[in-house]
Amino acid sequence: MITALQVKPGGKYIDGTAGEGGHSLAVLDAATPAPRILCIDMDGDALGTAEERMRGYSSNAQTRRGSYAEVVRIAEETGYMGADGMLLDLGLSSLQLDRGERGFSFRQEADLDMRFDTTQSLTADTIVNQYSEEELANIIYQYGEERRSRRIARAIVGSRPVRTTAQLAEIVTNSIGRQRGRIHPATRTFQAVRIAVNDELGNIHRGLEGAIDTLGADGRLAVIAYHSLEDRIVKNTLRRMASECICPPSLPYCQCEHVPTVRIINRRVIRPSREEQQANPRSRSARLRIAERL
Repeated sequence: MITALQVKPGGKYIDGTAGEGGHSLAVLDAATPAPRILCIDMDGDALGTAEERMRGYSSNAQTRRGSYAEVVRIAEETGYMGADGMLLDLGLSSLQLDRGERGFSFRQEADLDMRFDTTQSLTADTIVNQYSEEELANIIYQYGEERRSRRIARAIVGSRPVRTTAQLAEIVTNSIGRQRGRIHPATRTFQAVRIAVNDELGNIHRGLEGAIDTLGADGRLAVIAYHSLEDRIVKNTLRRMASECICPPSLPYCQCEHVPTVRIINRRVIRPSREEQQANPRSRSARLRIAERL
């Protein structure tokens, strides 16, 4: 990720999904004199941890609670327009997974929450207990890519009220049974509900457009996605931005006059090495794509 950004001494960078500050700290350590970095995250707990970790770089690091989908506004307010690079790590942070009370994991008993931003009103409890069976099935199918979504939705509605992560995981498991392999039966359902709670796919669309508008000439965007839905959006959006024509294939000649705004650096997605996966098992599904602002 840091290599992809080609960090410049004294440069200006944005970490749109700062989490606990691991990538931000790596950017600060990557060049001398240290660059400046703006750390954005919706999770106030994670930002607090990031601030502690970067205490030694207090004059170079700035934190801002918010969504990377609003990066243009935040960059304008903080003086980070024309940035030399921006990074997005679209996965859950270790803090969110390890703190069972946040409700992201079915491996620990907790209320159905799943909010990145704990100030927003929509929670997993609302979706699981108030959405119709059809709405639930569509969310689980579209965002979890779960073929048995209707069976799961029917079981959830028939078991209401559902109040905890363990209860939801048990309902899903009982409805579809345990399968061979390392993926828990409830994994796709939890993913789908979390995506719906946080409007994650909508944020990716808005965030990618905003990121390119925020970068200066030759500024780099590095994006890590962890599942096919996210990666498909990133790949297709960057391809469209890099294309000279975005007209429908049915048109006999170009009518769009589209002007490319980026150059794609890696045509093939970059995956972690075996050594990286062994050191950090959670990275095994990571997919890195890089683009450069024209």
